[in-house]
Amino acid sequence: MTSTDTRTPDGARTQIRDTGNLLSQAVQQIIALMRGEMDLFRAELDQNMKKAGAAVGMVIGGIVILLVALNVLAGAAVTAIAAAGLAPLWSALIVGVVLLVVALILVKSGQSNLKLASLAPTRTRRNLERDRDAVAKELTNE
Repeated sequence: MTSTDTRTPDGARTQIRDTGNLLSQAVQQIIALMRGEMDLFRAELDQNMKKAGAAVGMVIGGIVILLVALNVLAGAAVTAIAAAGLAPLWSALIVGVVLLVVALILVKSGQSNLKLASLAPTRTRRNLERDRDAVAKELTNE
């Protein structure tokens, strides 16, 4: 750091730093702060991704167990219908058709909810349009 020693009128010594050095130090500190924030962001993102990966694994495990449970329940339903006096073939066919209809209803409902139009941020669009109209109104009143 460059500095200049000067004396005040009463003889006391003061040190004056070069303005360029002060500005350079300020920029370096801002850069260091930004780097620290980016490192914190990366670390937090990495931690969140690990949590998300574990959560996805648990969801997949739950889905596999759910499928096994549904298979067992379907078998139990077939057995119950067969025990009521219907042939096992017809019991299995009835349970299979009911499950197929339920699955088709769920798939169609899910597909309609996944259309791009239903995923568009409509509230944000309305807010942006309202803001645009308000700014335009203010500009025309001036």
